[in-house]
Amino acid sequence: MARGEHSPACARRWREQGEARQWSTWQTVQAIHGCCGVSLLKAHRLARGWSARLAIQELEELCARHDLGEPRASIDLLNAWENNRARPRPQTIDLVARLYRANAVRLGLAGDYIEEPGDGTVVVVQPEGPPLLMPDAHVIHQDDQERRALFHHALLGSGMVMSGRMLAEVERTRQDLDRTLAASTVTEDQLDRLDEQVVRYRREYITSAPLPMLYRLMLELSDVRRLSAVRQQASSQRRLLNATTMLALLSADALMKLGDTRQAHAWYGTARTASDDMGDVRLRALVRAQQAMLPYYYGDLTETVRLAREARMLAGAAPSSPAALGAAAEARALARMGEHKAARTALADAEQIFARMPREGADHLAFRFSERRLRFYRTCTLIELGETEQVDDWTLGPSGPYTIDPALIMLDQATRLAREGRIEEACRLAEQALLHVPPEHRTSIVVIRARALLAAVPPARRRMPAVRHLTSMLAEAIPQLALERP
Repeated sequence: MARGEHSPACARRWREQGEARQWSTWQTVQAIHGCCGVSLLKAHRLARGWSARLAIQELEELCARHDLGEPRASIDLLNAWENNRARPRPQTIDLVARLYRANAVRLGLAGDYIEEPGDGTVVVVQPEGPPLLMPDAHVIHQDDQERRALFHHALLGSGMVMSGRMLAEVERTRQDLDRTLAASTVTEDQLDRLDEQVVRYRREYITSAPLPMLYRLMLELSDVRRLSAVRQQASSQRRLLNATTMLALLSADALMKLGDTRQAHAWYGTARTASDDMGDVRLRALVRAQQAMLPYYYGDLTETVRLAREARMLAGAAPSSPAALGAAAEARALARMGEHKAARTALADAEQIFARMPREGADHLAFRFSERRLRFYRTCTLIELGETEQVDDWTLGPSGPYTIDPALIMLDQATRLAREGRIEEACRLAEQALLHVPPEHRTSIVVIRARALLAAVPPARRRMPAVRHLTSMLAEAIPQLALERP
């Protein structure tokens, strides 16, 4: 056990909690990694309850079973990889990824590949800073043009699964952007075009599938980073920071929909860095209000309330989108937590703020708190409060579909029915919700809600036909959700 790590008993308690709550293996890995001070690679092993010896045996059996050759691994090497003293070669990373059913990003092994030399020596990696290269080792570097070519290729393709390499490039784009913000000559015309691009992305994001949109955002952020490479005069710098914040928020939201909570959290951090540097309190409030939805969908309602209240505090008394969204997000989380009186108060605050907001036009932009967004949050909150008789009909309206909102409302209704014991009705409604969403939008944020419904079904009733049919539908109809598979 390395210095600073918790004892194996801590990881065992997380495994037991994950089993009791029917977490995916990845959720358990994240919990162990975040709590126990171990690397992601070691967290994968601990999440399965394996010793280092057993992990090597499992890897050898996997290679023998699938005729993958002799793995270049040992207990000593595994310990070195897990403690960031060495990095496995690319071929070994692929084998370990198959063993743990994860990609290189989730193993903590993404980024520059550092190979072990042919003479048997190992590449040593410092915990902080660049790797120390032993003789004959080399690092594969990619410049911005190569990265842009990768995203162009992915964007033009029709695949629904994000590969480990693409996830690594998304992460590297964010890291490069963070470094640029710490260091950072651009014309007015360039800034005007950038502002127009940001507005277009915010408009198209509402109905675009998250994965291709993420690739487009990475291309745009590469351009922004080049413009920001030299520190600008204050007025230009503020416009670049505003664009960076908006594009980073869109990227975080897309990753949240795709189920990659680690990268989504990191991109929200980048948006906070940019907005804090800009110093606009309303923009800072917007980042917090949007970030509040990440813990809401992925399990920490207390953090949602904290972020929502921080957003409201920053937004101040003036009516604005961040203030209204913060109040609405707080109401939704409090209702689910069972704090009904506080939830009604927060919902009333959201409605009052919205009533006083100036009608800015262009409501169909991401992050603009429109009447439709208010209705969405109001509906979800009332469902959690059990006041479904007050819920208005949710219609798509003439302005075009908001692709997942109706499905999320239906899944909230289905979960409520399941809690009331109306299991068959709940499962049928959940099936309708899933079929309502186009396949390219049927991402983790939707599927997790359906899985939460199944988790709420008492064990004695899990063999009901409706439950089994919904379980089968989730297993077979959504194979593209590789990010969510344990």
